[in-house]
Amino acid sequence: MSDPINEEEVIPEGGIVNAWKMKLPEFKQEHNPHGLLEESSFATLFPKYREIYLRECWPLVKKALGEYNIKAELDVIEGSMTVKTSRKTWDPYIILKARDMVKLLARSVPYEQAVKILNDDVACDIIKIGTQTQNKDRFVKRRQRLIGPNGSTLKALELLTNCYILVQGNTVSAVGPYRGLQQVRRVVEDTMENIHPIYHIKALMIKRELARDEKLKNESWERFLPTIPHKNTSKRKQPAKKRAKKEYTPFPPAPPESKVDKLLATGEYFLKEDQRKQRKKNENQEKQEQAEVRRKERRESAFIPPQEPSTSSGAKEFTSTSDINVEELKNKIRKGQAKRKHM
Repeated sequence: MSDPINEEEVIPEGGIVNAWKMKLPEFKQEHNPHGLLEESSFATLFPKYREIYLRECWPLVKKALGEYNIKAELDVIEGSMTVKTSRKTWDPYIILKARDMVKLLARSVPYEQAVKILNDDVACDIIKIGTQTQNKDRFVKRRQRLIGPNGSTLKALELLTNCYILVQGNTVSAVGPYRGLQQVRRVVEDTMENIHPIYHIKALMIKRELARDEKLKNESWERFLPTIPHKNTSKRKQPAKKRAKKEYTPFPPAPPESKVDKLLATGEYFLKEDQRKQRKKNENQEKQEQAEVRRKERRESAFIPPQEPSTSSGAKEFTSTSDINVEELKNKIRKGQAKRKHM
C-alpha cells in the first residue's frame, strides 16, 4: 500500500500542513475481499418532469454503480430512486456516494456531472436558499443576481471554484472539490443576505494570483482583498429630524402629575360636586360664546367693503388748469396730425 501523504506537498517551507493538497489513499477491492455483512439502502423521490430524462439515462446509472456492486432501482409509479448494497460490495463508503448521486439527479443535475460524485476527491453540496429570504420578490431578485446576466456570474464562480453549480427552484446544487464547495456555500449564503457576489469573485481572483507569487504566497492577503461595504439603511427609513441627545442627569425624571394633583393645583379638589359641575358648565358656556363671536366676525367680514385708495393728492394736481400749458399741448397735437398726413 502506497504512502497516502505526499510530504513535499503537505508540509511547505513554513511548516504548516495544507490539508487541501493531501492525497487520499485509493481504496481497492483487495483491501476488503470479504465484502459487507449488512445491506444498506437509500431512496430519493424525484419530480414528475424528471421522469423522461431518468428513463433515458438510467442504464448508464446502473452501469456506473454496477462497477462498485451497487444495485439501482427506478420506480416510476412511486416516483423514487433506490440504491442498495450487495454482498459483493467492498467499499463501505460508496453507498453514501450513490445516495448523493441519485439526490443530484433528482435536483435536475445532468448525469455527466452527477456521476463525478463517485470519485474520492469530489463531493456535493445542496444549499437550501428558499428559507433565507421571507419576501418572494426579494428572493427572486437575489437568486437572479447569483445567476447573473446570461449566467455569467455563475460561470465565473464555476471557473474560480472548479465546481459545477446549478440553481434550481429553492436549492443550489454544487459538485466539485471540498474547498470549492466551501467557497460556493459562502458566496450563495452571502448573496441571499444581500451581499453582491462580485465582491467574492474579485477576492477569489486576487487569491488565485497571489497564490502564484512566490514572495506573497506565505504572507497575509488582507490588504489586497476588497472590503465588503456595510449595509446602509435607506434614507426613507431614517428619521427626518435627528433628535439631539439630552444631557445626562443622575436624577430620574419627575413623575407625571395625576388628576388629583391637577385638581389640587387649580383648587377644584376642595369644591363640592355640584360646584364643580357648575364651574365646568360656566367654562363650556364661555368657550361657546367666544366661538360664536369668532364665527360671526368671519361671516360679516365678507360684507365689509375694501378701503379705496385716496386720490386727494391727484385731485389737487389736476384741479387747477393754471399749471398746464395749453399752447404746448395744441402744438404737439398739430405736429402729430401733420406726420400722419405725410405718411
